[in-house]
Amino acid sequence: MSAREVILGRLRAALGGPVPAPAEVARDYRGPGSAVVDLDLFVERLTDYRATVHRCADADVARTVDAVLGGRRVVVPPGLPRHWLPDSVTAVPDDDLGVDVVAAADGVVTGAAVAVAETGTIVLDAAADQGRRLITLLPDVHVCVLRADQVVATVPDALARVDPGRPLTWVSGPSATSDIELSRVEGVHGPRNLHVVLVAAEPGTPVDREPEARG
Repeated sequence: MSAREVILGRLRAALGGPVPAPAEVARDYRGPGSAVVDLDLFVERLTDYRATVHRCADADVARTVDAVLGGRRVVVPPGLPRHWLPDSVTAVPDDDLGVDVVAAADGVVTGAAVAVAETGTIVLDAAADQGRRLITLLPDVHVCVLRADQVVATVPDALARVDPGRPLTWVSGPSATSDIELSRVEGVHGPRNLHVVLVAAEPGTPVDREPEARG
């Protein structure tokens, strides 16, 4: 008798008979559409993660981007709506730019696929207004423009909207990590600064928060 058979025999004896089948797992937990979207909660979560939130109307997106990145060189995905960009920025379209070019840019402006109010998470799926994951990782500042109707209540709601076959990036605040002493360090794995421009659902809604000062 081999050592393996001896060990398995002892295990069977210790267990005292056939191993029972795993218990049934309840699958009736919360699914999509089970909660109401709370935009104020979404802003609170983002702020807690040290992201900066700007709430404005669509017509004011360019003014907000100017307040954050005016006078600077920014990478933009090929499908970004051009009216989101002010004349004050030097836009560099990402036509498969090299890593060194992207890393040298002052910032990046993108759209988003969906966002989760409960967790303060933004999901990018590499669509034309978001571009390659690379361009949202290397620049120091990421300005993400998000429509209010793209914000859903929960993670199940977000999963119901995205295509799992696409390259999904889930962003909760600027990049941050900590060492063994729990000292927070930002910008190690992505941008140090995340600005979320939350666009009002109805066109023409007045701005309810002034853009942050350029910095």
